[in-house]
Amino acid sequence: MSERQKVLDEEVKEHTWHKEIEEIERRQKFAEKLGGEENIKKHHDAGRLTARERIDYLLDEGSFHEVGAFTGSAKYSESGELLDVTPSNIVIGKGKINKQKVYVASDDFTVRGGSSESASPEKMVYAERMALDMRIPLIRLVNSAGGSIKLLEKNQSTKIPGYPQWPLGKMLGTIPVVAAALGSCAGLGALRVVHSHFSVMVKDKSHVFAAGPQVVTPGINEVVTKEELGGSKVHARGSGIVDNEAKDEQDALDQIKRFLSYLPRSSYHMPPLQQSDDNINRCEEDLASIVPSDRRRVYNMRNVLELVFDNGSLFEMSRYYGKSNITMLGRLNGYPVGILANDPYIYAGSMSDESSEKITKFIDMCDTFNLPIINFFDQPGVTVGKMAESRGTIRKATRALLAMHQVSVPWCTVYVRRAFGVAGMAWGPDDGRANVRFAWPSAYWGSIPVEGGVEAAYRRDIENSEDPIARRNELVDYYKKYESPFRTAERFKIDEIIDPRKTRPLLCEWIEDSYELIPEIVGVKCRTMRV
Repeated sequence: MSERQKVLDEEVKEHTWHKEIEEIERRQKFAEKLGGEENIKKHHDAGRLTARERIDYLLDEGSFHEVGAFTGSAKYSESGELLDVTPSNIVIGKGKINKQKVYVASDDFTVRGGSSESASPEKMVYAERMALDMRIPLIRLVNSAGGSIKLLEKNQSTKIPGYPQWPLGKMLGTIPVVAAALGSCAGLGALRVVHSHFSVMVKDKSHVFAAGPQVVTPGINEVVTKEELGGSKVHARGSGIVDNEAKDEQDALDQIKRFLSYLPRSSYHMPPLQQSDDNINRCEEDLASIVPSDRRRVYNMRNVLELVFDNGSLFEMSRYYGKSNITMLGRLNGYPVGILANDPYIYAGSMSDESSEKITKFIDMCDTFNLPIINFFDQPGVTVGKMAESRGTIRKATRALLAMHQVSVPWCTVYVRRAFGVAGMAWGPDDGRANVRFAWPSAYWGSIPVEGGVEAAYRRDIENSEDPIARRNELVDYYKKYESPFRTAERFKIDEIIDPRKTRPLLCEWIEDSYELIPEIVGVKCRTMRV
């Protein structure tokens, strides 16, 4: 070996990257300080977690791998030495929830109020593209004040709204997208909340709106508070654009964990199964009497569902919107399922404009992520009256019907009580596939209920009789004998009439058979994607 080569080798041995490695550690500390101690204290005093604390609570311990931590606005000395860095106000990266991979984007309100325009838009778009490309769920922890007028001076120009490469149109059909509104969410922040399969906001702490009071008041001369404009009463209990309400941030994050526990990582994967210690042959005696024989009396449908599905497995979505219908996720012997049901306490369980929209969204989500659907049916019909007509109820109910007929997943219907009119067709897909239908002895159906049909067909007869009430009752009693579900079964117009107590065992058998079909459904999606 030459002397020159020896010298070069010694120089290589002496050189290390320790200085640059220390620079990595130093810049990481800048990122972790967020908006500084004062801003963090204000955030905590308002009862909110920081962007990083939210991630730590949500993900499995030690599983978070951050991306883009060094993004921000840096200050340098005249000699080029790094003095300080204000990090971008969004923290992104991948991690795990119950050992399942997810991608997270968490807004940092301590830096410029979480302004979406003050953030690095490339980081937000990167997180969403990576979640889509890797086919893992995306979680948005949103706390964003929207656009910032101060950027005009910084950029010396305006911009056309939009973010190139943002795969907004592809995401909902491919991966589970979950959003939590954890403070003010304006403009783009509001879009990121509502463009999701499941969204949750914190009571008295979260606000979702296209524009906040500072824009609304001078813009349309409407004086409102943030709570009046976009609080949980407005959206989680009113408009329905946010699915659930949480008591605090931890509750919101816990709901996200529960929701994702039912869904596969993408539409090209199987839903996750869990071990269940609940007896598949459990027959609840209360089911034999839970539906009153007096048709004028109501019953608690949620109690019915609790008696049938795995103990503690029910997760309700959008409880306060479209309240005449119930939408839940649940499990049967550990298998995830989507659950539809009617609530007799609200409009007798009829299909309103709101419940039609709610049903449509829920069915589409279940079909996208390969979840079989079970419908506990007690449907008196489409809501009627002036208000119902003015809100276009029949059109929205028709859209829900179309959603049912377009599903590819297995479907089971349990007729609990009524099925009448146009909405009576909304029991499930009627396309000749092997969709199973069970009926309880309490079930009855038709194009119109006997009581209303008698009033319409025999109005003059009843009015002209000596005792109109007695005549009406006589006609009702005459026609009621034809409403027996056993007469329908005689003509094989219903698959089975079952003992209500045996509902769980039968459904557990059905769900096991159904999950044998799911791989084929997933395979079709995969083949279509490759084409």
